[in-house]
Amino acid sequence: MADTATAKAQPISPEAQLIEMLMASVVSRLLHVAATLNLADRVSEGPKTAEELAQATGTNASALYRVMRTLATVGVFQQDQAHRFSLAPVGETLRSGVTGRATALIIGGDIVWRSLEHALYSVQTGNTAFEKVHGKQLFGWLAGQPVEAELFGETMRGFHGTEPAAVAAAYDFSDFQTIADIGGATGNMLTAILDKHPGTRGILFDLPHAVPHAQTFVQQNGMAHRIQIEAGSFFDSIPAGADAYILSHVIHDWSEEQCLAILGNCRRAMDNSGRLLIVEMVLPEGDTPHPGKVLDILMLMLPGGRERTQSEYRDLLDKAGFRLGRVVHTASLVSVLEAIPR
Repeated sequence: MADTATAKAQPISPEAQLIEMLMASVVSRLLHVAATLNLADRVSEGPKTAEELAQATGTNASALYRVMRTLATVGVFQQDQAHRFSLAPVGETLRSGVTGRATALIIGGDIVWRSLEHALYSVQTGNTAFEKVHGKQLFGWLAGQPVEAELFGETMRGFHGTEPAAVAAAYDFSDFQTIADIGGATGNMLTAILDKHPGTRGILFDLPHAVPHAQTFVQQNGMAHRIQIEAGSFFDSIPAGADAYILSHVIHDWSEEQCLAILGNCRRAMDNSGRLLIVEMVLPEGDTPHPGKVLDILMLMLPGGRERTQSEYRDLLDKAGFRLGRVVHTASLVSVLEAIPR
C-alpha cells in the first residue's frame, strides 16, 4: 500500500493558482464582515459558538458559522471539537484598538471595493475609479467624512507602523540641525528621528485639520519644545530654513504634475546645501514580486498616484531640479531616497 504520509505533494496547476488568486477577494470581504461585527472582541472573552455570536450580532447562525469556519482556515479563528471559536494569532489583529481592524474596514470595505468595481475604467482612462464613484478626489472626500478619515488614517499608521524606527536607524540624520517633515501627519516619523538625535529640532507641516492630532501626539511624546507645528498646503508653499526636508508617503499619492509642484516648492524652500529625503517603497525592476506592485494598483484607482522604481524616481527628481544622490534601504519595506539640489 502506498505510504501517503511520505508522498510528495503534487505541484499546483496554473488553473488552481488562478482560482486561488481570484478567491482571495472573498477572504478580504469576510475580514471586513468580521471587523464590522467585532467578532474578534467577542471571542476574545472566551470561546463561543456561532449560535451565541449570532444572537449577540443579530446575524444568521448558520451563515455566521460558515464565515467563521472559512476564516479559521486562514488563521483568523480556531475551532474546537464543540464548534466553539476562539482567536488565532491573525485574529488578534482585528480587535478594537489594533490597527488591523481599521485596515479590514477600509481595504475590505466599500471605499476600496466600489473603486475596484471600476478597475477597467482606470485602465482605459488612467483616471481614478474613486473619483468616478464618489465624484470627488479621495483626500477631498475624506475631509468631509470624519469617521472614514479616522479609519483611513489608522489604516495608514498600521501599514507604515514599523517605518519610523527603521528610517531613524538606517539613515544618519546627525548632520542636520533642523528637519522639516512635510505632510507629516501626527509627527510619528519626525518624533522617532528626533528621539535618536537630542540636539536636532523639527518642523511639522501639514493641513490645518491635521494640526490638533499632531499637537496631541507631539505633546504626549515630550517633543513640544523641539517641534514647531505649522499649518498649510505643500501645493502652496513650504516652510524655509530647514537643513533636511522629509516627504514620507507623499509623492506616491499624486500625479506627476502634482508631484512636480510639491517638489518645486521644496526646492524653493531649500538652499543648495540642503537635502530632500523621500521615504517610499522603491519597486524592483522587472517581474520581481513586491508588495508595492499591488499597492501601486490601489494608488492608480484611489488617489491617482503611483509607486516607482529607482530609475523612475531619478527621472522625476531630475525634472524638479534635484539629482538622486543615494538610496538608503531600511529594515522595513521603505527606503530613503536622498535628493540633492542642482
